[in-house]
Amino acid sequence: MAVEEIHAEMVSSVWRVLVAPGTEVAAGDTLVILESMKMEIPVLTERAGVVQELHVVEGEVLQEGDLIATVADA
Repeated sequence: MAVEEIHAEMVSSVWRVLVAPGTEVAAGDTLVILESMKMEIPVLTERAGVVQELHVVEGEVLQEGDLIATVADA
């Protein structure tokens, strides 16, 4: 089973969480929306599958490289 790990690309805060563990997603779906310097940054999955784990909550401050979510093949 292939697993995609999704990491923060920059220091940001979690503005909105759009999925939960167990949610089925398609490639290109938005999992969370981050906020940095007054800009909204959608975080997308590159593969279709199921959200295995969600490692963030709304309002949390992330550092570059922090794990946001893992998506596994359905």
